[in-house]
Amino acid sequence: MGANTSQVSDLSESQSIRTLIGPDAISENEPFWNQLISFTFTSPTCSADAKLLEEAVVPLAKTLIQNNPRSGNFGALVRVFLSRTKELKISTECQDQLFIWQAHNALFLVRCLLKVFIREMSEEELHLQFSYQERVPGTYDSICKDLLEELVCNLVHLIVEVPLLDITYNILFEAVTTLLVLMSYQLFHKEVLREGLIYGYLTRGRCLSLTSRLVKTLLYNFIRQEKCPAATHVLQTQSDGGGMLYGLASGVASGLWSVFTLGGVSSRPGAEQDQNPLPLSNQSLLLLLVLANLTDGADCPNPYRQAVTCFKNTQDSSSLPSPQPHTFQINFNSLYTALYEQQKSDQVTLLLYTLLHQNSNMRTYILSRTDMENLVLPILEILYHVEERNSHHVYMALIILLILTEDDTFNRSIHEVMLKNISWYTERVLTEISLGSLLILVVIRTIQFNMTRTRDKYLHTNCLAALANMSAQFRNLHQYAAQRIISLFALLSKKHNKVLEQATQSLHGPLGADDRTVLPDYAQDLNVIEEVIRMMLEIINSCLSNSLHHNPNLLYALLYKRELFEQFRSHPSFQDIMQNLDTVIGFFSQRLEQAGSDLSVERVQEVIKKGAAALPKERLKVSTGKLILLRHTGLIIHQLTESHNCHLCTRTSGVTMVKMINNGFINK
Repeated sequence: MGANTSQVSDLSESQSIRTLIGPDAISENEPFWNQLISFTFTSPTCSADAKLLEEAVVPLAKTLIQNNPRSGNFGALVRVFLSRTKELKISTECQDQLFIWQAHNALFLVRCLLKVFIREMSEEELHLQFSYQERVPGTYDSICKDLLEELVCNLVHLIVEVPLLDITYNILFEAVTTLLVLMSYQLFHKEVLREGLIYGYLTRGRCLSLTSRLVKTLLYNFIRQEKCPAATHVLQTQSDGGGMLYGLASGVASGLWSVFTLGGVSSRPGAEQDQNPLPLSNQSLLLLLVLANLTDGADCPNPYRQAVTCFKNTQDSSSLPSPQPHTFQINFNSLYTALYEQQKSDQVTLLLYTLLHQNSNMRTYILSRTDMENLVLPILEILYHVEERNSHHVYMALIILLILTEDDTFNRSIHEVMLKNISWYTERVLTEISLGSLLILVVIRTIQFNMTRTRDKYLHTNCLAALANMSAQFRNLHQYAAQRIISLFALLSKKHNKVLEQATQSLHGPLGADDRTVLPDYAQDLNVIEEVIRMMLEIINSCLSNSLHHNPNLLYALLYKRELFEQFRSHPSFQDIMQNLDTVIGFFSQRLEQAGSDLSVERVQEVIKKGAAALPKERLKVSTGKLILLRHTGLIIHQLTESHNCHLCTRTSGVTMVKMINNGFINK
């Protein structure tokens, strides 16, 4: 097999590959294996190279599936890999690059073949592929190990035991990716998988004792954000014989990689790093999310979810033992930094949601931070660019805001954080604005986008619930934010009138019309929009009854558009909540009339500020709207996990696998 092999037609002519996938058994002690796994390459870390590799491997793997029952060569390849990982940790300490290099190459071949196997067969049939092995005539193997379980356990041990260095980066990446490939059966099932061989190995088998170490290692891989090292670091020429290693690699079997990729990688050095510079970090996060979202077994809870929900800060000096199993400690500051720096990725947003929702230690830590803007701004940017994001990413970002806004301290503090020149907010120049006002602007923009594009009822409710959670703590709202609140109410009022008019016209259809004609369900539309209008009124009412004197800009916008609220004063659905608004509008309208006509903006604002201090608080009913809508928050999370469960509950593993498909590491 020559180093220059690069054409599709050369695949069937490669003697090494024909031997591997052929019907003849190859003993794992033969020199063939050393020759086969002595090739040089960098694992593909972008979808283009991975797709190229997949196209080349599929026909080879299918041939092996046919011949493996006779040859047992796949099992022999797995055993070759296992034999080379027994001393992998020692080899790392001794800087034995040749040993690590060959172990990595063997695992890479196993992973490439497994991708095709899993697509072509059931888990039980896959297990059989591991059990086929060469039998010497007249002998009997009394020790029959479960080779698939050995592989899974070996991969977990490899990830937690081998330190992350330049020389081990690639094999750790392959170990994480191979585990993801092994768990990708969820992709081929519509229902949630609750049992299975691989599931059992990871949650009830020998791997169970390594649960906390595996979760901790994957988290630190994500936190460290290590870039992929230079492709030539393993094969660099050294004075102590490194040249022989390079000669072995390039002269013996480097052509295998050229055959598998059709020359793709060698012709574009460094392309993978340019497109995905953090492959191990990304893969570790995906594996962590898949593990944490496996369903609970019939007889035991998911240990990886337990580990994710109970880990503590390394600075937590509490000596009390945790009641939760699989707990450990990790540096919260480093994790927090990684979370806000990587929020453009939907899987990082999912991790943040998971930690906020399920890990009380992490949620308390995040809410206690004094630099909350570092985390909130990336979330707001996701929502601002809603048209560029997938719906799952938008929903996750919104739920994160819902969780944060349940905390009154957060709601107060965000109005104290002043921001300057938000570059990604392009609708209007905001030279200076509070984080709270910016949050309101972005959420309102999301509502308006949804009204004109997606028309998702849940999205409306979620956005308004976030505003309602904040409403009692509104402070010194920016003029533009106050205007947008009233403008949104104006838009809803206009839509309400339009739907009401259409409903009226439908009831008075032309004479002789067929009574069986199905009319649009205007009544249902009207109920929905009235529910949204009521939530908006509750938000405004909550702000007026709790922090009126802190929000002169909202009062100004309310008075400027006070005619909008006239039609709802006598409406039976809104009479109760309109009481405070009537009181405020009437009180300030009277003071403005007393101040004279043709008032300047500055004079109106002065009257409003003085009036806010003079309005007796006992004249306003304390709003319970916030408490009502806080109950919406819990309901909302339930609704989202029902309607968008791919990301937010047990199907997370499946959708994370879809992310793997997009990366090209798993092909359905």
